[in-house]
Amino acid sequence: MVAILEAKNMTKVFPLGGLMHKKYVTAVENFSFQIQEDDRKVITLAGESGSGKTTIVNVLLGFIKPTYGEVLFQGKNIWKRKRSEWRSYRKEVQAIFQDPYETLNPFHKINHVLMQPIKNFKLAKSKSEAVKLASEALYSVGLDANDVLDKYPHQLSGGQRQRVMLARVFLIQPKIMLADEPVSMIDVSLRADILKIVQKLQKENNMSCLYITHDLSNAYCISDEIIILYLGSVMEQGDFESIVKNPEHPYVKTLIQSISIPNPRARWKGKVRLQDIEIARLETIVGCKFCNRCLEAMPICGQKRPPLIELEKDRKVACHLYV
Repeated sequence: MVAILEAKNMTKVFPLGGLMHKKYVTAVENFSFQIQEDDRKVITLAGESGSGKTTIVNVLLGFIKPTYGEVLFQGKNIWKRKRSEWRSYRKEVQAIFQDPYETLNPFHKINHVLMQPIKNFKLAKSKSEAVKLASEALYSVGLDANDVLDKYPHQLSGGQRQRVMLARVFLIQPKIMLADEPVSMIDVSLRADILKIVQKLQKENNMSCLYITHDLSNAYCISDEIIILYLGSVMEQGDFESIVKNPEHPYVKTLIQSISIPNPRARWKGKVRLQDIEIARLETIVGCKFCNRCLEAMPICGQKRPPLIELEKDRKVACHLYV
């Protein structure tokens, strides 16, 4: 079966300048994943800031080219698609970003934000039908068209702006939604509502979702699977519940232990112990990227990069402890 969206050994290297001795940073290294046509699930891409999450999103959206590897849509490399085929790709793979104010053009009213995709993708046959579609899309995310269509982005709250962007996704009804930290800039009291809308859109429109976050607490509400990154490499991936309850990679164990319990009666008494040595991103790393901070490191960890091995069905980990 051909995957609807697939990344094959995707690597992105950025130059850091320098006249005589150029330096480079590998933002993403040998990243692979796929979403099948009938999956219709939420896959979380998690990691600390600088782990390569946003770079992966930008490559998947076709904003930047990978240095090595491929991104395939319905079996075809997106960079080998004809110009006319990009419209189809843009329609079927839509994104929600963390800051809706940067995404929305401040000079256009919300009416334009929703009418433009209707026009571009020929979703309506008449103006009245277009208005009806826009109103229904806004209603689906908890907004009243009469209250927002005639307003500019700065006249809406952050939560309202994000709902508008979700309404845009509802309008287009893509096969895949890439949600890049969609609640990180939203008031804490509203995050649960936005996540419920994301989940609602995903289920009702029968689409798959790649949810990008650094907060596993938020991901827990909606995720089926998880891919955990560290310095651009996959440390562990598989069923969300299994990994959160029984992590295998030392880094993932530390990550899970760092999540505090939201219960004032159950005070968190644990301590996360990591060596102070940070891995320099410009350093040529031969072995495991987490080696210098790992409490379970062995000699081979500093000598050889661990492969991503399958522990069980749909469960993989990159660690020499399991090789």
